[in-house]
Amino acid sequence: MLRLLTLGIAAAIGLSGAASAQNYPWKPTKPITIIVPWGAGGSTDQVVRLLGKEIEGALGQSVVIVNQPGASGSIGTKAVLEAPKDGYTWASGAAKDAGTYAVTGLLNTKLDDWHLFLGVINSAVIGVNANTPYKTLDDLIKAMKDKPNSVTVATAGVNSSGGAALGAFSTGAGVQARQVTYDGGNPAIIATAGGETQATTQLAVEQAEMIRAGRIRPLAVVGTKPLNLQGVPEIAPITKALPNFPATDNYFGIFVPKGVPAEVIKTLEMIWADKIAKSEALKTYATSRGAIVAVLSGDAAKQAVMPAVKEAAWGLWDRKEGKVDPASVGIPR
Repeated sequence: MLRLLTLGIAAAIGLSGAASAQNYPWKPTKPITIIVPWGAGGSTDQVVRLLGKEIEGALGQSVVIVNQPGASGSIGTKAVLEAPKDGYTWASGAAKDAGTYAVTGLLNTKLDDWHLFLGVINSAVIGVNANTPYKTLDDLIKAMKDKPNSVTVATAGVNSSGGAALGAFSTGAGVQARQVTYDGGNPAIIATAGGETQATTQLAVEQAEMIRAGRIRPLAVVGTKPLNLQGVPEIAPITKALPNFPATDNYFGIFVPKGVPAEVIKTLEMIWADKIAKSEALKTYATSRGAIVAVLSGDAAKQAVMPAVKEAAWGLWDRKEGKVDPASVGIPR
């Protein structure tokens, strides 16, 4: 059974009882917009729509999800940064992405620009089209070494979780692949399942249905632990084939820009402690899709995501895919 890691935050913010819509300090008077900077159906879209429903129920106000893909998530994220700081426009995605946009040169932002509200950890999976000859990870590695840049791998872009996983895999295995980018994880998965590309390194939550349908063959989890996905044999970790692979946890959630009214952040902290940390819908989603519940906010959230930010940022720089030295934007090696 999938291990669930639920990290409550009630003690951290000093709550003594269950919060209610009546005692939240912020009472929104119009719909809240959450921008998903990727296409519909991908990993961010899935979990944000679930979190949005929970927030709606807590606040009694509509939460509108807007998909605004492009430029590896930076277009939608920039729209949030440029919106009025009134608390009604939020961003979303992998916290690792928010922490590395500056390194790629796509967007001048860093983790300190955001209040993080995290919901799950997602793991990337190296999956191949079921009609390819690659039965094991060793088969794929051999093909990539025999003919560098001949194997096509679908991702949602260099700065996406799939792009970061492919970069780390390429470095760790000493291989070269031809990355084909799409405006989100879902179209990348569809491309691989349909044979447009041979492989993908997108997240398990995005690949789950195509894996269960037998259209994508999972070869390894890009992490240190095996993944148990309902209806599928256990997927081995990449460290089984590459023991020294540098694996980190990839946290997803909602990001609120700094500068919004303090009562907005206090309200979200209360909702995260009282509603999100106890959400049965979130637990069910994680179990069925191959994710791990990880509910965090504030300083604890930033501390949790920094290992992935560091690994991704310096990986980009070392592979010459980054345009800005990570150290110059406050990311130590």
